[in-house]
Amino acid sequence: MTRKELANKIGVNFQTVGYLEREEYNPSLDLAFRISEVLNKPIEFIFSSKPMKPLSEIAFEKMQLNIS
Repeated sequence: MTRKELANKIGVNFQTVGYLEREEYNPSLDLAFRISEVLNKPIEFIFSSKPMKPLSEIAFEKMQLNIS
């Protein structure tokens, strides 16, 4: 999904989505819920107070466990 598509679905400017991605803007609770609903993921999966590992790193770790 593009920034523009997500922005249209959650009712914000596409630049706002970019600010969110770069952690330059914190969403309101209402906006966080809208994003969660559109992406069909729990809020804590999308937003966290702790830095999250990149998905590529998680996938690599799982691959290493399967090799061992």
